[in-house]
Amino acid sequence: MNVAIVVAGGQGTRFGGHQPKQFLEIHGIPVIIHTLRRFEPSQQIERVVVVLPAVDVDEFQILIEKFALKKVWRVVVGGETRAQSVKNGLAAIDDAHVVAVHDAVRPLVSASEIDAVVAAAAESGAAILVAPVSDTIKQVEAEKIVRTVSRSELRRALTPQAFHFQILRRAYQDLEQLEATGIEVTDDSFLVERLNLAVTVVEGSARNLKITAPEDLAIAEALW
Repeated sequence: MNVAIVVAGGQGTRFGGHQPKQFLEIHGIPVIIHTLRRFEPSQQIERVVVVLPAVDVDEFQILIEKFALKKVWRVVVGGETRAQSVKNGLAAIDDAHVVAVHDAVRPLVSASEIDAVVAAAAESGAAILVAPVSDTIKQVEAEKIVRTVSRSELRRALTPQAFHFQILRRAYQDLEQLEATGIEVTDDSFLVERLNLAVTVVEGSARNLKITAPEDLAIAEALW
């Protein structure tokens, strides 16, 4: 069995306003519902664990029925950071072959991208979705450019990111100690890389944007 953890544990404070960004609407439907609908036709994912702020769990149960989300298996409460929310989601899974972690605010991922990443992880143990870097990248020190970085060797990390269940669980074992040192864990691959394991990349679409600011929501609505 392959399981997806869809992470929406935060309050979206960077976005502004009083409503978490995962519950903002695109064409009258909450962002998180658009995202979860992408997993419904997936051939690789059987079940989905949704991680939410505690205050939203009860209301979300209504949305599951309203939008007939058949793969949503469990809804759990998130932590103070994204990584803590993922760990809470992992704790809700007794056993699985591959676990795919996806940001709830990436509603434009395709089912084919989900399946490609999970299939790659099933074979290699770890795989993430990536997209090319289109801008010219400069390395800066003391407000001066020290070099121009070749784009050919750079990729933007997207989600989903998928791993053998035991690998991901081992990667998250020391999360509390790591975060206590002040290190920000922004994606799951970072923790797996710390185990000195190779992570396969699967080329995805630049359309798979993360909604973190009002302009991102406008772009997502235009792309729909």
